[in-house]
Amino acid sequence: MIYRADLKAQIGEFWRGRAGLSAGDEEARRAVHEAIGLLDSGEVRVAEAAPDGDVVVHEWLKQAILLLFKLSEISTTELGPFEYADKIPLKTRYRQQGVRVVPGASARWGSHLAPGVVMMPSYVNIGAYVGANSMVDTWATVGSCAQIGRNVHLSGGVGIGGVLEPPQATPVIVGDECLIGSRCIVADGARVGEGAVVGAGCILTGSIPVIDAATGEELGRGVVPPWCVAVAGTRPRTFTGGEFGLPCVLVVKRLKRGERHDKSLLNDVLRDHGAAT
Repeated sequence: MIYRADLKAQIGEFWRGRAGLSAGDEEARRAVHEAIGLLDSGEVRVAEAAPDGDVVVHEWLKQAILLLFKLSEISTTELGPFEYADKIPLKTRYRQQGVRVVPGASARWGSHLAPGVVMMPSYVNIGAYVGANSMVDTWATVGSCAQIGRNVHLSGGVGIGGVLEPPQATPVIVGDECLIGSRCIVADGARVGEGAVVGAGCILTGSIPVIDAATGEELGRGVVPPWCVAVAGTRPRTFTGGEFGLPCVLVVKRLKRGERHDKSLLNDVLRDHGAAT
């Protein structure tokens, strides 16, 4: 096995010369496959939170994913009456990895599902990381390179956006112990802090304001603080054509650090604010 620093350097070299690469380049293919294998096993991650709270993006791993598409050719996979034509194979050996996958669910090779993950009919894309004992519920999607923590529930129809290009772009990060309500959209490098509950139907992108409902203070853009309950809201903005409500996210309750989510109590809070999980 190539030492990781050497592998990173190799990927960088192939990335700089990518215009001249083709599917027949075996040296590049071996290095790229090794990098993708590390992502698949969870030994490395595309992005992670640093101790100071900043997000560190490992660009060379994104470069490896992009090179994989260039170095791969489309192949056909048949499963019962279904046929797929893709450049990237699906993950395998779920049972040995302690992962439960319900029929209709699929994850691409190069994504990582930690032990205890449950996938209802849903989808996890290459480069994504889903932490231990998390649930990816029915028709939820985890986009390329998104990072999902431990003990997270992505409710039905949740859309976690992906980002591959540019390689330095920060992916979505959802912290440990979070509950993301049905039909939420979290995209464009947005972050959900540890222990947060996001009510159904929220739209959270990097530019969406997050507001403390008790004070009216804007807490930031695209970041839901840890250990809080947040719901979808709007705030008025005046344009030449009239006054319109633009989306925002409202923090309506603070939770004690480590407080477990009592589903019935949370539903009461969310119902009071016109949302549900």
